[in-house]
Amino acid sequence: MGKYSVSLAKIIKELSLEPVYTPENVSDIYITTPDVNRPGLVFAGYYDHFDPERIQFLGLTELEFLAGLGENQAKVSLESLLSRKPVTVVVTRSLELPPHLTELAKQYEVPVLCSADTTSGSMAALISFLSVELAQRVTRHGVFVEVSGEGVLILGESGVGKSETALELIKRGHRLIADDAVEIRKVSNRTLVGAAPDNIRHFIELRGVGVINARRIFGMGAVKLTEKIDMVVQLELWDNEKVYDRLGLDETHTEILGIRVPVTVVPVKPGRNLSIIIEAAAMNHRQKKLGYNAARELLHNLGMTEDVVPEREEILEWHDF
Repeated sequence: MGKYSVSLAKIIKELSLEPVYTPENVSDIYITTPDVNRPGLVFAGYYDHFDPERIQFLGLTELEFLAGLGENQAKVSLESLLSRKPVTVVVTRSLELPPHLTELAKQYEVPVLCSADTTSGSMAALISFLSVELAQRVTRHGVFVEVSGEGVLILGESGVGKSETALELIKRGHRLIADDAVEIRKVSNRTLVGAAPDNIRHFIELRGVGVINARRIFGMGAVKLTEKIDMVVQLELWDNEKVYDRLGLDETHTEILGIRVPVTVVPVKPGRNLSIIIEAAAMNHRQKKLGYNAARELLHNLGMTEDVVPEREEILEWHDF
């Protein structure tokens, strides 16, 4: 898996930062890690485990500490940081730059930026942005749609009807994120986010019709740039020899970038309305996340299990409360 990077120019634009000094064009400076740092320990003389690839933040605490050292010692402390050539230094809260910072930045060719935001707010925004931009990623052949607030990744063999199903879902008020190629990013240890590659965003290929632009035809409300992947729907041609799940009691999963994602297998044959089936599957999955399982309640009503309180009893208890 390759190492990803994002240009400093993109970060400056995204976070509305002000360049104070850059040794070269900001488009030619790249950040490769989502981790950031506040270099208080470096100023105190502890240099072990210092990572120059991390963006360094100087906030009110750091600048007050430097001011209390006196000008000469403050310069020594700043030099101890900048001589290690961190990828970038950001001064927050629009604070006045400490003496010698720009001079030392030019000497060691370290970019210096300013932010009007608080230190914590600026760091949080940057970490969030870098976590997406630098995330581990993979591209899957499929269709990605938002259905009733759930991110549904539709997979299946070519020609099984993925794009046609997505088109019908759009007409039913849901939103397209990607058709044909879905770029999946692992933005945390529990979250996958899907999007379309820039060059094919909003386009759908329909066999016999050609390529259409969903945003142009159905409007801005029919498309979305990114969405969290909540479930996978696997479309496959109906196999008369295969026994398909009729209760949905036990969830099956697939692994994408090391994260388990629930999978619903939907067999395809003439007469089945796939868009309505996927819509129902998405809403059922949403109910399960909220703690209600229709299959378990049915088994309870049939006297086959006692581990689930029926929904009507839950409602009565709520009204009694």
